Amino acid sequence: MGRGSSEIGFISFDMAAVALQHSSSSSSNGNVGKGWNGIARVKEGGSCNGEHVEHIKNAIASGEDRLDEIRRLLGKAEGDALRIAGVGAGAWGSVFIAMLQDAYGHLKEKVQLRIWRRAGKAVDRAAAERLFDVINAREDVLRRLIRRCAYLKYVEARLGDRTLSADEILRDGFCINMLDNPLCPLKVVTNLQEAVWDADIVMNALPSTETRPVFEEIGRYWQERLTMPIIVSLSKGVEASLLPVPHIITPTQMIHEATRVPIGNILYLGGPNIAAEIYNKEYANARICGSEKWRKPLAMFLRQPHFIVWDNSDLVTHEVMGGLKNVYAIGAGMVAGLTNESATSKGVYFAHCTSEMIFITNLLSEEPEKLAGPLLADTYVTLLKGRNAWYGQKVAKGELRPDMGDMIKGKGMIQGVSAVEAFFQLLSQPSLSVMHPSEEKPVPPVELCPILQALYKILIEQEASPEAILQALRDETSYDPRVRIEVAQNGNFYKPSLLGNPNLLAN
Repeated sequence: MGRGSSEIGFISFDMAAVALQHSSSSSSNGNVGKGWNGIARVKEGGSCNGEHVEHIKNAIASGEDRLDEIRRLLGKAEGDALRIAGVGAGAWGSVFIAMLQDAYGHLKEKVQLRIWRRAGKAVDRAAAERLFDVINAREDVLRRLIRRCAYLKYVEARLGDRTLSADEILRDGFCINMLDNPLCPLKVVTNLQEAVWDADIVMNALPSTETRPVFEEIGRYWQERLTMPIIVSLSKGVEASLLPVPHIITPTQMIHEATRVPIGNILYLGGPNIAAEIYNKEYANARICGSEKWRKPLAMFLRQPHFIVWDNSDLVTHEVMGGLKNVYAIGAGMVAGLTNESATSKGVYFAHCTSEMIFITNLLSEEPEKLAGPLLADTYVTLLKGRNAWYGQKVAKGELRPDMGDMIKGKGMIQGVSAVEAFFQLLSQPSLSVMHPSEEKPVPPVELCPILQALYKILIEQEASPEAILQALRDETSYDPRVRIEVAQNGNFYKPSLLGNPNLLAN
């Protein structure tokens, strides 16, 4: 479905919200029940009947009910708006705030949304030219910019007479990492303290490599707060720590350590989602994981007709799995690029990579079977269209090199690269040794993960070419991927220490 076409009956939810907002604009108290007579021209080729209007009234009313429930749980008084701040304005972070703006932005007295990104990032000439083409191809976007008196600056940028900034264009609804998919206009704040100091809910969309330093700064701003905010992390990267015992550090744990916000107030949301497709209202689902007090009402609050959010108590394990699939997505891209999209080769790779992921999941989770569906779904989508698979393909074709770094212009951070290093370091520790299936001796777990080893040599050590990923698949001494799974499923394999302090998982 196209932008603005998530229909209830024959009426677009977004169109109805806009119509409601305009028809209610003269109301001093913003009562959303006063503007329904203004919605008439919505059904293509005809007019709207009473039943269709009632569908839309119920949909928007239910959205307002969900907002009211979150406000109630946070103790918000009438007239005190719920403040939601996005931290990080990559594709997923920008889309997430834009979705909330589309769903709740017309309820201005009840909710305020803003997004933080650093100031000063310039939009280069090539991106300005592409953006100009996108604007002129979309009549709705063109008209919006003209109404906002914002079109001329894009003409000047196209001609090379002006340099735009990423925060500037985001205010008009353009994410620097997703220029082909315009969003709604957003309130953009470039001062971090201003963005977060009084926020009730913070959406973390920073790469894992940036999460700790930014939230350490945020923690200083919150030292005098009487109540702690709710934080929902969208980040899917991980770090490894080897002391006092080898364990994984996830973004929610980084946030907890940096801010001292109780872990019960920090949640993770992930799922098989491609940002642009979500904003274009392709059907999708996600899971929000964390304490029961917040995950259930937040699941309802974030849910939309095209975006179903489930809830789950297993915070850290789901978060780690979100980082793990990025590792193997890079390898999938490499195989696709090296074999001219050979379906057979990709199938062989999928068999091996899923067996490695299952092997690692059994190390991390006491009940790994519960993660199989979410992990495979997220992996499948990322292999098909995610930025990590795209990166792997570009490296395989020689269009990018590992020594260029993992921050790629127009794409943002390739989080799978740091995750390769984290998982390799962690699984190389002798203290985690498992029995080798053929050599019958204890070995570090990474010895049973040839794809992970190959990716480490290619991306981190930079001592091997991308062809090493194919060599790992073609190794005549390797064994059936089934054997790796059997090793993981036999005996006492689970290593609870890998996930850090189990007290952090309490509901």
